[in-house]
Amino acid sequence: MTATADIVARCQTLFDDLHFTYAREWKAAVPGRKVVGYMPFYVPRELIHAAGALPLGVLGGGDQLEVIHGDAYYQSYICRIPRSTVELGVTGRLDFVDGMLFPSICDVIRNLSGMWKIMFPKVKSRYFDVPQNFRNDVGGEFYINELNELRDMLAELGGRAVGDDAIRASIALYNENRRLVRDVYALRSKQPWKTPSAEVYLLMRAGMILAVEEHNRLLSEYLAAAPQEDRPRRDNSRVVVTGVFCEQPPLNLIKSIELSGCYIVDDDFMLVNRWERSDVPVEGDPIRNLALAYLHDSGDTSAKYEPDQKKKGLYLVDAVKRSGAEGVIFAAPSFCDPALLERPMLQSVLAAHGVPYIAFKYAENSGQMQPIREQAGTFADSIKLWSEQ
Repeated sequence: MTATADIVARCQTLFDDLHFTYAREWKAAVPGRKVVGYMPFYVPRELIHAAGALPLGVLGGGDQLEVIHGDAYYQSYICRIPRSTVELGVTGRLDFVDGMLFPSICDVIRNLSGMWKIMFPKVKSRYFDVPQNFRNDVGGEFYINELNELRDMLAELGGRAVGDDAIRASIALYNENRRLVRDVYALRSKQPWKTPSAEVYLLMRAGMILAVEEHNRLLSEYLAAAPQEDRPRRDNSRVVVTGVFCEQPPLNLIKSIELSGCYIVDDDFMLVNRWERSDVPVEGDPIRNLALAYLHDSGDTSAKYEPDQKKKGLYLVDAVKRSGAEGVIFAAPSFCDPALLERPMLQSVLAAHGVPYIAFKYAENSGQMQPIREQAGTFADSIKLWSEQ
């Protein structure tokens, strides 16, 4: 096996393991260690790390988990990720987790945070809110308070104070992680045939499980190995995939898009490790630095409030220009309110800028990929046809 294949194989093992063996072993290695789970989208992992705990991404059960108990807790007309997350909980797969954070994505996840407190009263659970006002003296002060409350919760969980120096050290580590993630995305944008998106996705998913120090090493190894791969360059269409920021797609869905004749050159699969677009300052008050980074240097998505309606959707246009994409694929989970309610407005923006797009829905356990492959393939062919006119 090549170095790249070894890296991807390890990431695949982590991806397939719904018993979270790595996290269990990490916790057992040192007495007193804690694990704090979090749902997708965004949480300040720096604070969890500074508290000496392992941030663990709980991203649903995917297509490997049969949901039986979870369906009893939620109605059928919502997305699947809360039901499969409940399934992970009630079947004991998360019985080693000491805390759970439910970030501000939608009402379903907000409700899940309350249910978790009732179902697992020994687990410290918190709905983690973020500002919708981006003024320093309003949203900034609100978010500083939220961060400090989380800091206090983590200190109580770990039995020790979470000091400013520890937070600064964690910010520095996650700054390195974000830089490496940006480098991987830049490499894929430049040479997508060297860095298949299924590989990149598995690499990013590994970062939801591994300690950040270990993930940084893995990213560095991939960046060194991937350009050396001898892989054929195809005349694929370059696309941005969007709408996938919460309930994650089956791995075969990503593979199907690329097999259809598309290179995915940008996406919103793993916003957790791409949220801040540049380094968070290390000097000064670390809590305030994290708050200001969210207000003024964070990514855009359908699940984040945009106060300036004239700017709505322009982040997608920018992503197309930045990555050299030729079109956009809207891939939204079924019943995902943030993605599906925003999509018509985003499509209007793309149409106004002459960017072609298609849209389909999926669930994390989607099994039949042929229709998606055919739709994406037709879209890729259409892009090539239009570009020649």
